[in-house]
Amino acid sequence: MTAARDDRPSTRPLLDKLGVRPGMRVAVVGGFREDFLVLLRGRAAEVIDDPAGCDILLFAPEDRTELARVASLAASLRHDAALWIVRPRGSSAIGERETLAAGLEAGLVDVKVVHFSETHSAAKFVVRRRDR
Repeated sequence: MTAARDDRPSTRPLLDKLGVRPGMRVAVVGGFREDFLVLLRGRAAEVIDDPAGCDILLFAPEDRTELARVASLAASLRHDAALWIVRPRGSSAIGERETLAAGLEAGLVDVKVVHFSETHSAAKFVVRRRDR
């Protein structure tokens, strides 16, 4: 018999859930709140706009049309980097299925979903192990 599922958001700090460690280079593409960027700058070694050479890329598309950028963003990543797509929860602007499809079409695989904020979720994508 399996244990009851606990769907409450984790109480771990957001940057821990995203895997941001001191010394990392984190690229940010899209509209993120300033309070999050301040938090991020306090932990990461460098917060940049260009995803080439970053450890983690955080992408916040405004709507589903921006998901077309996932392929070019993924192509610029190192093979050991992670791409997080941060999208509005419960919004018709970008759905979970569309987000997952964009990552898969870019040759990535989804490995984790986290509660980013009260209004947003984030899905983590990485290069498949066999393709590294």
